[in-house]
Amino acid sequence: MPELPEVEAVVQTLRPLVRGQRIQCVHVLHAIATRPQSAQHFAKMAERRRIVEVQRRGKYLLLMLDRGLIEMHFRLDGQLLWFSNAKELLKRANTGDDGVHVDVALELSKGVLGFADGRHFGRVHAWESAGACAPLTALGVDGRSREFTAKELRARLSRSRRPVKEFLLDQTKIAGIGNIYSCEALWRARVDPRRRANSLNSKQVERLHKAIVSVLRRALECCLEPAPDFRDETWWFQGLERILRAYQREGLDCKRCRRAIQKIEQGGRSTYCCLHCQK
Repeated sequence: MPELPEVEAVVQTLRPLVRGQRIQCVHVLHAIATRPQSAQHFAKMAERRRIVEVQRRGKYLLLMLDRGLIEMHFRLDGQLLWFSNAKELLKRANTGDDGVHVDVALELSKGVLGFADGRHFGRVHAWESAGACAPLTALGVDGRSREFTAKELRARLSRSRRPVKEFLLDQTKIAGIGNIYSCEALWRARVDPRRRANSLNSKQVERLHKAIVSVLRRALECCLEPAPDFRDETWWFQGLERILRAYQREGLDCKRCRRAIQKIEQGGRSTYCCLHCQK
């Protein structure tokens, strides 16, 4: 699932392509992508609107319009595609074995932006305002925002008795961190993922905050080298394995103590950690 760095890389790459463009026509090719909103509602809200800015909150990509906004969530496999024009879209989208899967397409003044998720988990919605956008109102502090300070993290941790790994995955606490970067941050901070959130002392919280900020920054750099290629439907983020120290390294040596990285189950998710040096 794309987490904060992946979505931020998409935002930064998409911004110069679509900012200032007007949505001439909306094509909802698979209505499941807009549920629970109807395809008609989405099209009515989006058509003829101008894209003022491209932003991100947590794992959500936002197209800010001259009236309202479009909110996208990629879930597990969602991605964006770019077509030169409507003719290319209609020629390639959902046509035979050589076709490109597309759920929703926004025909712009110049080019067409497609949203695709072959497994149909991803969603695209339109809202009258940011305040009316239900998913955004539930989000906690963004992991890349100025408001995400060590002091703020300490305050939030102190109110929770949940395992710290599960706390980090809770988007209502800190928005944008998923399974990959929570494992990585906890490894770097030397914190046992099973520890109760409110059991961390000030020094451990500061280490964890520093680790989260560092991991997200380094991951974003990797996600932009190379930058997302919306014209290539097979493109995906490359090179992240170079910075991973715990995630999906079960059985391999810990880069710090040389003991084996372990995989444990927490809340139905796999956690990768070194139980020797993470205390």
